[in-house]
Amino acid sequence: MAIMRIKINGQWAEHDDGLTVAGLLTELELDVRRVAVERNTVIVRRKTFDQTALADNDELEIVTLVGGG
Repeated sequence: MAIMRIKINGQWAEHDDGLTVAGLLTELELDVRRVAVERNTVIVRRKTFDQTALADNDELEIVTLVGGG
């Protein structure tokens, strides 16, 4: 399987080609209900995480939402 490089929150990482946003979040052990994702400066809607395929050299910002006060 091919490898792609993705920049996540400023750090380059290698992942298997064909990964979706949802798949990446699963690999990173992040709850899809508690994160916001920006891909190449565009917000990815949560309902499209499963269909949004990642590509080599994508740049992601992943923000974990925290509740409380």
